[in-house]
Amino acid sequence: MRITPIDQISNESSELNSSLRLFQIYKKLQLTSLKSNSYFQVYEELFQKFIGKKITFVEIGVLHGGSLLMWREYLGDQARIIGVDLDPRAKELEKNGFEIFIGSQSDNNFWKEFYDNVGNVDVVLDDGGHTNDQQIITTVNAINNI
Repeated sequence: MRITPIDQISNESSELNSSLRLFQIYKKLQLTSLKSNSYFQVYEELFQKFIGKKITFVEIGVLHGGSLLMWREYLGDQARIIGVDLDPRAKELEKNGFEIFIGSQSDNNFWKEFYDNVGNVDVVLDDGGHTNDQQIITTVNAINNI
């Protein structure tokens, strides 16, 4: 088995990303977003089929909103982009045309109210809490609403 040095992986990832449309959008963001270089190829493979379509896209964990802007530009104006975050300051992102819901992804009641308000969604991207409990509760609540 051949083991690739980490610096070579990083360089290969950077070279690959430079040709990806989503990565180009990310590099120009006016608001902060923390995304690992390794995400962009996977995101493009999974989400390119939604470009220009009328979908509901939910991102959990929006921080300062940069990724919401990225998704809007990448997916197009037909996409309904919704952010979920714990920090009430994220509501400020609504001025950019996003719907923002404040709550804990580990709270079943939050998700019930969320889906009662939003209805079914097409994509849930969980970049919020990174514990097993948070991810399990989010997934269990999303399954019947996708």
